[in-house]
Amino acid sequence: MSFPKHIFKQYDIRGLVETEITDELAEKIGRAYARFLREELPEGKAMTVVVGRDMRESSVPYQSRLMEGLIKSGVKVLDVGLVSTPAFYFSVGHLKADGGIMVSASHNPAAYNGFKMTRAMAVPVSGDTGIQEIAEMVEVGEFVDAEVVGIVESVEGLPVLSAKAEFAFAGEHPIKKMKIVVDSANGMGAQYLDELFGMIDADVTRMYWELDGSFPNHEADPFKPENTEAIRAKVLELGADLGITTDGDGDRIFFIDNKGRLVTPAVLRGMLAQIVLRDHPGATICYDIRPGKITRDMIVEAGGVPSVTRVGHSLIKEQMRSVKAVFGGESSGHFFYAFPTGVYEGPVTVAVQILQEVTRESKPLSEIVEPLERYAHSGEINFTVQDKEGMMDALKQKFADGELSELDGITITYPDFWFNVRASNTEPKLRLNLEAVDARIMETRRDEIVAFIKENA
Repeated sequence: MSFPKHIFKQYDIRGLVETEITDELAEKIGRAYARFLREELPEGKAMTVVVGRDMRESSVPYQSRLMEGLIKSGVKVLDVGLVSTPAFYFSVGHLKADGGIMVSASHNPAAYNGFKMTRAMAVPVSGDTGIQEIAEMVEVGEFVDAEVVGIVESVEGLPVLSAKAEFAFAGEHPIKKMKIVVDSANGMGAQYLDELFGMIDADVTRMYWELDGSFPNHEADPFKPENTEAIRAKVLELGADLGITTDGDGDRIFFIDNKGRLVTPAVLRGMLAQIVLRDHPGATICYDIRPGKITRDMIVEAGGVPSVTRVGHSLIKEQMRSVKAVFGGESSGHFFYAFPTGVYEGPVTVAVQILQEVTRESKPLSEIVEPLERYAHSGEINFTVQDKEGMMDALKQKFADGELSELDGITITYPDFWFNVRASNTEPKLRLNLEAVDARIMETRRDEIVAFIKENA
């Protein structure tokens, strides 16, 4: 079968609806995934796979054809229906399935869709651990129909069970009544946030709440400042205590403080690390290598063991399992816990723990986070560069007197500033993230590196 290879990415399969991802491709992905997973299971074992979907219109037919491919391969499919990605991960572990596939394009615009795949206990299938093998199987298309066709069994109530499990995991600490604004961007976060606000006493104002995969109000990516303009303004207008906003499939969560400012994910990650370390003294905490030094500071201050990882949810989860970390966080707003059902994102647990912390501190969120904004960050800056490796080599030479790490791209550290440059897996792009001890040094060093890359690209 012919298809664009670039849609099989490092962490999932994602492409344009109809032109890059078709109904036929969805079915072939089901066939290939079943063959791939069967090769990892004991011979003769009956295979059970969880399948869920997000709110995109195209997710309905794609899920249907995906399940068709699975049952032709003799798989028992547990259809959990419309779920957030964290509820999907919970379902895989809770139902003790051999694996799972979620039909979603996460925060991408409406024109996209895709597939996230896991093994048992929500262990990701990534580019390094199976996605490319599945792509090859789809391309060759050599599938044999099973002697006994599989079945589809609908399983209801998983979003409710998932939210309750996450709520309980956060621990029994008081939450005072607060005025909270929430913006789900018409995405799946609305599902678990409704469950959360049914379990606590809060004055909640909901924004853009109807599930709608066309995203009529704004993109479902809170990492872009323009997508939080409305909630930031609403927090100020209502004099709310804080705001909460989520992305398209609900696996990322962000907070707005009472002054209408986004809480930096690195600061939020550090706060959560310290909360977790109270119950797990001396535990290991994972975080990705992109600048966000406050996280490491806060882990060390709380007596934890910092463990730096490569960028990407599947890579962080893998390292968390390897080093037995209890918590991990990615700079883009993914926060992971070692749940009994697997290592995956826990946005309800995050929300509960932050609300508990605001209650415990007895002061506004802004007063909690302001002292933690110790460093000035450039934000992620992208460059079109054809020779990505050559450019990184040139940067290593220019900054040869700094401390070099090549864990993921290049990270070069000086006493007063540090930066990471990573290559895109799928495009001729480099991504720069730089941080410094103050805004003046950050701006000076940022401009220096930006000019160097542009001059030599």
